[in-house]
Amino acid sequence: MKQFGYVRAGSVAEAVRIAAEEPGARFLGGGTNLVDLMKLGVETPRLLVDVSRLPLDRIEELPDGGLRIGATVRNSALAADPAVRDRYPVLSQALLSGASGQLRNTATTGGNLLQRTRCAYFQDAAKPCNKRAPGTGCPAREGAHRDLAVLGHSEHCVATQPSDMAVALAALDATVHLHGPDGERSVPATDFHRLPGDRPEQDTEVRRGELITAVELPPARPGGHSRYRKARDRASFAFALVSVAAVLDVHEGAVRHAALAYGGLAHRPWRARAAEAVLHGASATEDTFARAADAELAAARPLRENGFKVALARNLTVGVLAGLAGSAARA
Repeated sequence: MKQFGYVRAGSVAEAVRIAAEEPGARFLGGGTNLVDLMKLGVETPRLLVDVSRLPLDRIEELPDGGLRIGATVRNSALAADPAVRDRYPVLSQALLSGASGQLRNTATTGGNLLQRTRCAYFQDAAKPCNKRAPGTGCPAREGAHRDLAVLGHSEHCVATQPSDMAVALAALDATVHLHGPDGERSVPATDFHRLPGDRPEQDTEVRRGELITAVELPPARPGGHSRYRKARDRASFAFALVSVAAVLDVHEGAVRHAALAYGGLAHRPWRARAAEAVLHGASATEDTFARAADAELAAARPLRENGFKVALARNLTVGVLAGLAGSAARA
């Protein structure tokens, strides 16, 4: 067992200061991903800074009708919150599709955003992996990659980001708030995670010593309907092969607003801007939805074993959007 230090932070400022001073420090919230990776020898922090008892566990109404979600709010509490279930069902559905009830009771909002890929090569410390050990190669490209990326990958990495919650946050245009050595700043959820490029080891835009303090949701769009659907190999406790988070506003048979994000297809939640451009102002029909999906998925570069994800994403997109359009028509 590798030795590591432990300290419980008494404030956000203290947590940030300690983490900034110790290059090998990691923040500990629920620990549902970090502790697992420590057991595998993939993560080897020199110091754990426990932030689980900081006053970041509230869901607060904002004056404009949005919500502010503290970084240590548990996934189960967030999924069950009446305001989330009523105004942002896509987020509640995404959370409930992830992990198990026991894990959702422990996992935090901030930790969920920071969870790392489940690529088998990354999780095996005996194998090369550019994400874990930069410059060693990406054996997944020629090896087992059925579950991995078809969009936005590079020669250095084909891993996917596993969070369900993050996909919903991308579709909702959420904002991630951080506190670091240089003060506070905010990052749009759509920009929070990175594509691999030639630096796949850098998952997010978080800087050294920065702590996620909250996630902010904008006001729910009047007349909008939202949904999250996840295709996976088994009905529970499985990561997405493809997932779709969608927000759709249909007025008099035409799409007035659409936001669409994919999970399971890329190194980050994939905001489908090309699909949204096709949808805006178009008739809310299955033909339109199929054309929108095709416009987005034209950029896909599947590998030997995962081409099925493209067709799966197309079908899932059409099904989700058609269901939302039907809900709008009955409202």
